[in-house]
Amino acid sequence: MVARTVDLRSDTVTKPTETMRAAMATAEVDDDILGADPTAFRLESEVAKIMGKEAGLFVSSGTMGNLISVLVHCDIRGSEVILGDNSHIHIYENGGISTIGGVHPRPVKNNEDGTMDIDSIEVAIRDPRGELVFPTTKLICLENSHANSGGRCLSAEYTDRVGELAKKHGLKLHIDGARIFNASVALGVPVQRLVQAADSVS
Repeated sequence: MVARTVDLRSDTVTKPTETMRAAMATAEVDDDILGADPTAFRLESEVAKIMGKEAGLFVSSGTMGNLISVLVHCDIRGSEVILGDNSHIHIYENGGISTIGGVHPRPVKNNEDGTMDIDSIEVAIRDPRGELVFPTTKLICLENSHANSGGRCLSAEYTDRVGELAKKHGLKLHIDGARIFNASVALGVPVQRLVQAADSVS
């Protein structure tokens, strides 16, 4: 039996094909800041449609996409985000959310499959009556697929349950979707369905 490893850690590991390079070289471009770049606009519109979201924003990296999403939802310095203790945002992007946004991470233990226990998430949500002395919980973050759990995929049903919990407490839900298309293929579920409960997805 032959075992083959496919390295999906990063788009810098997965190199573009010659056809992809040619498409980039011949793409119609203009000033994106002024909203005049037709290629960026088409990309943003297409991805928003695929995700089932109102709009999209093209940024230069997944880290930037996660940072912007966290800062949009945690719009007051001293806000708190609940995320997995083994999640990409907590392990590799924590410096950005805390330094730039003043956002406090509240890690909850990740299970082997990348999920966090729903009850543990709920216990981690701060009582807003304690906002004088504690950070205010504003956001829950999930990662799909979950890189540090061996690329495990989170089901739409699990994400829905986390989304329901977020709504119950007036919180937002963000999905680090760096490998969301891989999760979609592996689960046989459209991307739009996997992120349906989320307020944002990178």
